[in-house]
Amino acid sequence: MEVILKQDVKNLGYKDDIVKVRDGYGRNYLIPNKMAVIASESARKMLAEELKQRAHKLAKMLADAQELAQKLEAMKLTVSAKANENGAIFGTITNAQIAEALEAAGITIDRKIITITEAPKELGSYTAEARLHKDVKAVINFEVVAE
Repeated sequence: MEVILKQDVKNLGYKDDIVKVRDGYGRNYLIPNKMAVIASESARKMLAEELKQRAHKLAKMLADAQELAQKLEAMKLTVSAKANENGAIFGTITNAQIAEALEAAGITIDRKIITITEAPKELGSYTAEARLHKDVKAVINFEVVAE
């Protein structure tokens, strides 16, 4: 079954993508939750017209995302955590803490688009990834320091 996604679905696709899914997944989850519609001929034509009208908006969104990605990659964040004398962290560093550190630096992004690539276990430098647009990913460098 082919469906047109009405919103981003993790590990499946982005809004307005036409994807092939299993019948049960489409009928029992995506369509009832208004995440997708069946990709009929009329729905495809409506999607094509809508995308044509939104093309210039999408280009601006892409340019803004690329600009933000450059800012994020140039930054060096500092996240504090409780640690013992050997440098091992108590607990973990979350994407919410990185989002708070970014907000303190003047950049507001949703914590849900941040993924920590390597879980910090001790003090040091680490990276996280922010998916700003479907074509733009930014690497966020952050350092974990003791409180």
